[in-house]
Amino acid sequence: MFFVRRAVIDIGRKSVRFQFRSYCNAAKQFKKQNAASVANGNDNRNNNENNTENEEESSEHETNNDRQSDTDLMIRGQFDQLTSKNRESFRSMVHMFIQRDKHRRHHVEFIYAALKHMEEFGVERDLEIYKEILNVMPKGKMIPRNMFQAEFMHYPKQQDCAVFLLDQMEYNAVMPDAEMRDIIQNIFGERSHPMYKLWRQQYWMPKFKYLSPWLLPDPVPNDALELAKLAVRQMCTIDVESAVEVFDTEKVEDSLDKTWIVSGQSPEQKKLLNNHAIESPLKVEGPFDIRLRNRSIKYFTLIGEAEPDENFAPKEDSDDVQGMQLPDFLKFLSPEVKEVAVIKPKRSIHQQDDGTIYAICATGTSTKDSLLSWIRLLEANGNPKLVHIPVLFKFKAPVDDRSLIVVNNQNDNEKK
Repeated sequence: MFFVRRAVIDIGRKSVRFQFRSYCNAAKQFKKQNAASVANGNDNRNNNENNTENEEESSEHETNNDRQSDTDLMIRGQFDQLTSKNRESFRSMVHMFIQRDKHRRHHVEFIYAALKHMEEFGVERDLEIYKEILNVMPKGKMIPRNMFQAEFMHYPKQQDCAVFLLDQMEYNAVMPDAEMRDIIQNIFGERSHPMYKLWRQQYWMPKFKYLSPWLLPDPVPNDALELAKLAVRQMCTIDVESAVEVFDTEKVEDSLDKTWIVSGQSPEQKKLLNNHAIESPLKVEGPFDIRLRNRSIKYFTLIGEAEPDENFAPKEDSDDVQGMQLPDFLKFLSPEVKEVAVIKPKRSIHQQDDGTIYAICATGTSTKDSLLSWIRLLEANGNPKLVHIPVLFKFKAPVDDRSLIVVNNQNDNEKK
């Protein structure tokens, strides 16, 4: 009985020990699961918090962008809503913006919008308007206080805006004056990019303004006839004897286009044209563009074939010293070589490498009929040999074929 009882006790102890171990293992697993769940919960909570923060930041960013876009649209819409667009209305818009808010909020956006609409109001070349636009910026706040602020571009957005304004002034050939320099100095100080830009403009722009030998009126006239006179006169300055004449096509018989013709020709060109061979045809080439500031005019040339270089004397180089004559006491250094000199004519300024230019013109319509009238007018004005020389039309761009259409219709009617 003792052994049986002992065996039962041992079996119970083993079972209890097994159950205790299993309980401990279960407890450990439960603790691990709880720790993992708590960690996952914290992570989820943190992720949720981060997501909400990101959503709030994105919503705030979108709200700021919406506000910025709304502000830009509101500022730009102020210029678009004006019915009368002139200098006074533009100035009134600038003064309204200055008086509306003493802190000058969104002044950069307003300046960009004002610069964009200046051409619509016709004030893109007005220096006083640029000064009023620049005065929109607050004074004294953006002046750098130390070398680090000056070196790292203090208030870069505002400085870029001022440089953009000066660039637009330079594009429209508006030179800044001393008052403009004082305005920039009061806004950004002397150690700033707009001040450096203004100093460069004040140095170079006066040099470039009077660099061209052909001075043009400011502003350039809008009349096409006056522009044609200026353009042809400018191109004819290569020969001081050139004469610029204005013809009317109404004096030409059977002319379809009733317009004006500005023609330029010199006496030397008339002489070359009268010596031209009848077998060699002439060509009317064009239209070519010539720029007069912000205006352009199309012109045509009457040109012949280029003559070979053998017919002319070689070009003299003023820097060549090989043919320089020695003084009498040094003539023994160079032996005398007797050569038979062949006298050849020098090439005229009108005899270029690609051809000989006999005349130039600009017409009011730039049509083939107006150019045909120009040839007939040249025949009647000092070029009688032009009657016997064939003239071809060679155009580099599409030209109105009104004359050819009318001629073809007349031929069709005659055939019928």
